Amino acid sequence: MGGQMYSQYSQNLSRLHDTDKIRKLPEASCVGNKIDFSTNDYLCLSRNLAVLEAAMEAGKKYGVGATGSRLLSGNNRLFEEFEEKIAHDKSLESALIFNTGFQANFSVLSSLLDSKVLGEVPVVFFDKLNHASLYQAVLFSGAKLIRYRHNDMQNLAALMEDYANDGRPKFIVTETIFGMDGDVLDIANATSLAKKYNAFLYLDEAHATGVVGHNGYGLSTTISIKNIPHLVMGTFSKALGASGGYITCDLLVREYILNKAPGFIYSTASSPMVIGAASKAWDMVKGFDAERMWLNTLASSLNLALKELGFNTGNSTSHIIPIILQTETAALEMQKKLLDNNIIVSCVRPPTVPPGASRIRIALNIHHTSEDIEKLINVLKTV
Repeated sequence: MGGQMYSQYSQNLSRLHDTDKIRKLPEASCVGNKIDFSTNDYLCLSRNLAVLEAAMEAGKKYGVGATGSRLLSGNNRLFEEFEEKIAHDKSLESALIFNTGFQANFSVLSSLLDSKVLGEVPVVFFDKLNHASLYQAVLFSGAKLIRYRHNDMQNLAALMEDYANDGRPKFIVTETIFGMDGDVLDIANATSLAKKYNAFLYLDEAHATGVVGHNGYGLSTTISIKNIPHLVMGTFSKALGASGGYITCDLLVREYILNKAPGFIYSTASSPMVIGAASKAWDMVKGFDAERMWLNTLASSLNLALKELGFNTGNSTSHIIPIILQTETAALEMQKKLLDNNIIVSCVRPPTVPPGASRIRIALNIHHTSEDIEKLINVLKTV
């Protein structure tokens, strides 16, 4: 039996090989003299000395490991103080920390969509290009999934109007800055639709945390969402340079998640060293206005140059810029050409993105220079 099962796994891998869809870990080596446009370390805090020192101090005080789940032995003031800061800076009632962003999205959203709790199967209006963690949560919950055209508020409004007389609980689920496309949610319109149709608004700020909004604390800080059912998720693993995720929401919703979400209840808490680092990085981002302006300047310059070369960058208006190509082969070849010239980029293919939308994903950070952008453009001219 074991041999037969292994054979089936092998056949699956062979099909991935044959269609150029096999995933492999990149070579574990130093970036060295290469220009890296692949990292999500947008504010370059992962190696910041103050952040590293904060991790060491937290480790000395609380230990390397949390020793257990937050509900057992793993809770301490470090977590609670950080959650209080997050809630305050997001202008919401409460916060809760998770080990990873994927864990937060999957565990929290699927818990909110539990039909046994809600009394009915909820209806979820879902952006077609949302992150896989959100899709997996809806799939696992068994909710009715209504996918609207990417970042298209008119399409969302039309679909919600179709369900206006449907008495089932309604949810709008969307990212605020889309991680693969770099475009930005029309949050005022999304909030207005949630209010009009009495829907729960679930916002994923993974790529917005640290980069946009009041003091860099996300797009949700630019508008009040207190008068509608809401939950805002974000991560420490991108602009904050650490790892982990968080949610901010009403106190009632926090208490529900704390009692319902298995990813929180049954997981050992994050390392105090990681939380110490993330908390320090969180404090620092409010002083990074000049760095955020530089990031925007670089993004505008690069986007314009790419369009002038005839590349399709979609509707990106942020520090994440895709070069959308027709085939996976073209994307892989462009990635190799750039690497041959000491430029590292991410190549993203289906199923992470839709068929026909394979792309090179360029992620800018505050240490990139105008010279880096110029070199990238010069190499792309030869592709």
